[in-house]
Amino acid sequence: MFRQPQVILFPFMQIELVLQRFISQGITELFGFHVAPPEISLQATRKDFEGSHTFVTFPYAKQTRKNPAQTAQLIGEYLLDKTGVVAKFNVVQGFLNLTLTDKVWLDLFREIEADQNYGQWPGNGQAVMVEYSSPNTNKPLHLGHLRNIFLGFSVSQILQASGYKVFRTNVVNDRGIHICKSMLAYQKFGQGETPQSAGMKGDHLTGKYYVEFDKAYKQQTEELKAGGMNEEEAKKKAPVMLEAQQMLRRWEQGELEVVELWKKMNGWVYEGFEQTYRRIGVSFDKTYYESYTYLLGKDIIEDGLQKGVFFRKADGSVWADLTADGLDEKLVLRSDGTSVYITQDLGTADLKHSDFGMNKSLYVVGNEQEYHFQVLFLILKKLGRPYADGLYHLSYGMVDLPTGRMKSREGTVVDADDLMDEMVETARMRTQELGKIEEYTIEFANNLYEMLGLGALKYFLLKVDPRKRMVFNPEESIDFQGHTASYIQYSYARTSAILRKAKGDNLSSAWSELKELHPTEKDLIALLATYPDRVKEAGADYIPAVLAQFAYELSRAYSRFFTEVSIFSADTEAQKRFRVALTAQTARMIRKSMALLGIGVPERM
Repeated sequence: MFRQPQVILFPFMQIELVLQRFISQGITELFGFHVAPPEISLQATRKDFEGSHTFVTFPYAKQTRKNPAQTAQLIGEYLLDKTGVVAKFNVVQGFLNLTLTDKVWLDLFREIEADQNYGQWPGNGQAVMVEYSSPNTNKPLHLGHLRNIFLGFSVSQILQASGYKVFRTNVVNDRGIHICKSMLAYQKFGQGETPQSAGMKGDHLTGKYYVEFDKAYKQQTEELKAGGMNEEEAKKKAPVMLEAQQMLRRWEQGELEVVELWKKMNGWVYEGFEQTYRRIGVSFDKTYYESYTYLLGKDIIEDGLQKGVFFRKADGSVWADLTADGLDEKLVLRSDGTSVYITQDLGTADLKHSDFGMNKSLYVVGNEQEYHFQVLFLILKKLGRPYADGLYHLSYGMVDLPTGRMKSREGTVVDADDLMDEMVETARMRTQELGKIEEYTIEFANNLYEMLGLGALKYFLLKVDPRKRMVFNPEESIDFQGHTASYIQYSYARTSAILRKAKGDNLSSAWSELKELHPTEKDLIALLATYPDRVKEAGADYIPAVLAQFAYELSRAYSRFFTEVSIFSADTEAQKRFRVALTAQTARMIRKSMALLGIGVPERM
């Protein structure tokens, strides 16, 4: 992982610096020894105690010659008397919990409000590539692909907000034995069927024949086993598998009939993929095709043989011996000269760096490929590639269903398009159950259902740490009261309604100085102030869930504020204007954080 340097200070960070400086001064004056301000560690105060910042005094008990609670009490009194930023404090054993003055919070809010790019870190001069989606052209996109795509797109958005120049790429696996399986099954059973004649998207039609291949393969395997073969031998000698392997050789030799079929079926798939990408709102700066990059990989292997990085076995196959590095021997070229996955990955890595020259390259790929990337990165280092140290596998856990694991070849996957349709339909039914949609046009309502349905799907997949395996349950993903996108979207729609009313009442959000804040107002400001740090944390660790949690926390805090204070019936005009301004900034941060997740928020619900 790599972390961006702190090149600017947002207001909340400035508050911490002020507290660190005053605590440092207090320690010197009270106890006669020096602790540099950067060494003063501050924590967020636990929610069951009053305060916003906590200073832990246990590490200093020996030097202060007081017990931790006495040390905390003395420092608290010093801050209260000398600084003008601490309104009160409480001591729990060695924990000094600080409550800041309302003026500090108001000054902080004023700075947040004035910064139109609040939370956007400045450019740091580094470029990063995020490779995601990377489908095979033998089947449509499914639920597992969606986690990959949403994760890759969101991470790319967050890294861009963190100050990086970001390149988004998609590497399509459009060649190999899996593609030949679909092609062979279509050749045998397709009878000239097309997406138009079948009334299917092209990627769905091709995926249908991938399943048909597996049916024929299983049947032939069972027949050979019944004839006396063991299972391993039967799988190798099943006629359709041998034909598929032969088709791959014919394709690599450029045989016209095979290449034309390959172009036709891949063309169908690309049209289907593009429709899905447009619907979910993702795009790429460049798409690479492994049908081209595998040739570059073969050249790299030839070069590696001359350098002694690879060796050739008696059967003609080429291998990398990684046993001295704690790994195994790795096949990089088959004995018949056909390539394997790592062949094309070597070529793709070289080409990507040649095209973009990035400092860092992230591969968003499931955790079942962790060993593969260990091998790939190690081989590139051994080949002396200067970019090898900047390669990173953004590994994520698989997505299961409540009914168990998905299997593409058996046709038991959850198709991405079908799932999205289901989610949008669920959003439609749930929204209509709540009523209040009669005033919407049909176009507005349909756009709303699409935003809610896809938002629910994206949020459910992104709110979980990507490293964890997860179970996707559509029923839990759309809940207007739970930890869901729907709840956050509803909160945003509420803020929009309040801002519309304020505008209709000619109530400006230009506010003047207040003398007192309600606790829920301070809670909202404190949360808004953490946004830059949340962006930084999410980008440093590649975890969009950090921002999903922020949007949820902010929505809940606004709900408490809305429940406990009156906006339009506030005691003073200054309070009304300030609360409208606070609503506007809450809406802005919900919108910004959800946008980094690739999720839209509606003005009305």
